[in-house]
Amino acid sequence: MDNRSLGAPGVRIDVDTRLQIGALRYCDPAAVRTALQRVGGDGVPPVRRAVVISSAADPQGILLLWRSPTETLVVSDSSTPLRTLAAELATASEACLVDQSGGCWALRMRGPRSVDLLVRLGATSSIPRLGESLQGRLADLSVHSVRVRDDEVLLFVDRLYADHLLGWIGETIADFHD
Repeated sequence: MDNRSLGAPGVRIDVDTRLQIGALRYCDPAAVRTALQRVGGDGVPPVRRAVVISSAADPQGILLLWRSPTETLVVSDSSTPLRTLAAELATASEACLVDQSGGCWALRMRGPRSVDLLVRLGATSSIPRLGESLQGRLADLSVHSVRVRDDEVLLFVDRLYADHLLGWIGETIADFHD
């Protein structure tokens, strides 16, 4: 975890820079099915869904997040699944994996007031249900969100904008102390 954390009664936000994040881009979902099978998946996730797969390379689980009809985010604690996918797609003309680990940060938001915070940062349309993967606007930024547990939401934001989002979150949760 990055040393940056924010918290207030009922909510805690931690920057998790250890996660490995890749953008799997393809013209046709069938073009990546074999590559995903090499890391334990069955194909791209359904529209607006998140799928957890586990493999020998990553027993904690690999998170596949629908991002658009031609893009799936691949999130893992280990770089092995990303390397496997990149190698599998090295000669593909219809697909590629772009490692975004250094350019995209994950923020872990936990606690019963997480939804309240998300509403204050954006709109109810940006709040994912359990297993849902959404692209939306929070703090006037494009942020990808996924609810991985009832009380935990992962937010993915470009590293360049992470400080802006964290600043906005800090100002917003200041109200939670009252």
